[in-house]
Amino acid sequence: MKTEKYLFSKVNYILMVAGLLLIGIGYLLMMGGGSEDPNVFNPEIFNSTRIKLAPSLLVLGFAVEIVAIMWRSKSNTSQGELE
Repeated sequence: MKTEKYLFSKVNYILMVAGLLLIGIGYLLMMGGGSEDPNVFNPEIFNSTRIKLAPSLLVLGFAVEIVAIMWRSKSNTSQGELE
């Protein structure tokens, strides 16, 4: 019987989901801060959450996605077989 070989292991998929969650949270934190009236300035657009925290979460999420794609478990490289 032929065994199926998968491209990614369970760890890869867990890291991918974690990265997507970080990216989603980053975009959600970046939302808002607009004004209903275009003639009124809303200083909430320059909130530290939107300026510092949200972009940091986005960069971290994309870094986790890169790691998730490149990750190889030690058992995969030594046996030459994917889990």
